[in-house]
Order: sequence, then C-alpha cells, then structure tokens
Amino acid sequence: MARQILVAGNWKMNGSRDSVKALVEGIKAGLGKVSKSAVTICPSYVFLADVQPMIAGTAIGLGAQNLSTEAAGAFTGEISSAMLKDFACQSVIVGHSERRSLYGEDDALVAKKYAVARAAGLTPILCVGETLEEREKGITEEVVARQLDAVIALEGVAALAEGVIAYEPVWAIGTGMTASPEQAQDVHAFIRGRIAERDAGIADKVQILYGGSVKGSNAAELFSKPDIDGGLIGGASLDAEDFLKICCAAS
Repeated sequence: MARQILVAGNWKMNGSRDSVKALVEGIKAGLGKVSKSAVTICPSYVFLADVQPMIAGTAIGLGAQNLSTEAAGAFTGEISSAMLKDFACQSVIVGHSERRSLYGEDDALVAKKYAVARAAGLTPILCVGETLEEREKGITEEVVARQLDAVIALEGVAALAEGVIAYEPVWAIGTGMTASPEQAQDVHAFIRGRIAERDAGIADKVQILYGGSVKGSNAAELFSKPDIDGGLIGGASLDAEDFLKICCAAS
C-alpha cells in the first residue's frame, strides 16, 4: 500500500509573533513546490490563534504539541482537546521524549493522552524512542515495544489506524547526531512488524515518521526507506527554506 509522506514541524518553545508570521509566510510561499508530501505545523499554544487564520484555505495542517487528559476544570496551565479543536487543530503530538524525560510522562499517561486526542477527533502523533544508554544496552526494541504496547493495551490495535507514529531516537534529537537511514529503517520495520502481529492491514496503513535531526540534506535518503513515511521535524522546521526542502524530499 502506498502511504503518503507526512512532514510535521514541531516548533517546540520557539518563536515570537513576528518570527512566526515570517515563518508561516515563508512556508506558504514555497508550498507550490511540494507535490507529494502532506505538511503539518505544530506551533506553541499561544501562537495557534495567529497561525490558524494564516493557513486557512491552504494545504497546511495545524497541530499542537501536547494536551491534557482532562476535559476541563482546575488544571492550571493545561490545554484541553476541546480548546485545540476550537482553534481548528487537526493533530496533536503525544509522548514526545522531552515530555517523557523532562516532565515525567510515563507510558500509561501517554496512552491516555492518545485516547483523549482520538476521542476528540484529533490525530495523535505518538512519539516512541530510546535513549543513548538504552541503545547501547541493546534494548531499543524492548523500549519501543513497551511504549507502543501501552497504547494498544488501552485502546486496542485498531486505534493505531487513526493516529501516526513517530520514531525518535532520543540521542538524535537536537544533538546533530542522526540515526543512519539503515538504523532508522530497522526500528521502523520493527514497529510495523509488531503492529502486523495483531493486524496486518493496520500495519500496512499506519504512517511511521522519523524524528531526530532531519534536515534538507538527509531527508530524501531517509524517506526513500520502505517503512519511513516522513518526518517529525524539530530545529529545521524553524527555517522555512530548510523545512520546505524536507517537504520536497518525497519527490
């Protein structure tokens, strides 16, 4: 089955109103060159209201970087799925390694966030991946399986058909180190194989993105691998020219 390449930009805690406007205008200006990839951008919460009208009517999808498991109430600093929907978000990142490592989000909480996003009609982008220490111990597959299985245990394998998976080796995020295309493909194939053990149809359909220092210079080789269906892009998504190069890599 031919899966469309998806390139999603995770802006993290970066930008100002002026820089965000310039970035979005830059992406929009070059969008005509992007022929095969679907494109999504995930600004910081406070910029969703600015970005949403700027991309209305374009092919650019809008995503958020996180969400609460709660629907409403006394949860200071949290953002609900309904609020994201109110600003026309279509997707939301759950379980990014920075949320897991810096804010203590465990597999059970990430699975719950996946479920809450899906119930709200948002496409969850589920991040999985190992640390350098875990890779050096040879337990990459064990770690990734545990993170994936938490969602399957809570939601059932069918729920993965309504989400996207992003494999992000933690040691390659923002470090300049990148898993080789072969290393990345091996883990992507493992993820697809693990899903296929439960449902081959869903495994064939689900998009699995690679995240970890993807740049315009290495995207084409990564995206050429059979089980890599695009990228979740960090630093390079803050530069319109480089982000567009990545978006065009599918061609």
